[in-house]
Amino acid sequence: MHEKRIMKTYLRELFGSIALYTLLLVLAIRFGRPMPEGVLRTAVLVSPMIGFGLAIWAIARHLRRADEYIRQWLLESVALAAAITAGLTFTYGFLETAGFPRLSMFTVWCVLCGSGAVVVLVRKLLDR
Repeated sequence: MHEKRIMKTYLRELFGSIALYTLLLVLAIRFGRPMPEGVLRTAVLVSPMIGFGLAIWAIARHLRRADEYIRQWLLESVALAAAITAGLTFTYGFLETAGFPRLSMFTVWCVLCGSGAVVVLVRKLLDR
């Protein structure tokens, strides 16, 4: 019962922060890009990071609420996803020197999320 309650709280906090991130991203792209260069434009363009910061806060709160087993399982999954991401991005760095196109740093975030999803899926399948 406790696990379901903390998961519900976590998902509400996480998806709320993602919704804020999405809203701020749309507004930043719509209004920030055409603004003249300067401090205000920079602030508007990085404003989606408020939602990102709140997502980190939600994750940290979830880890604090979880029991030791869940905390260890989550941290191991994040560590594995980070290691996979490091390996893939490092490898692609060598491929860029071989002529492959340069990728945006946003790509690293997508690789980390994808690696995290694969790690969690594989670990859940192996834990059966």
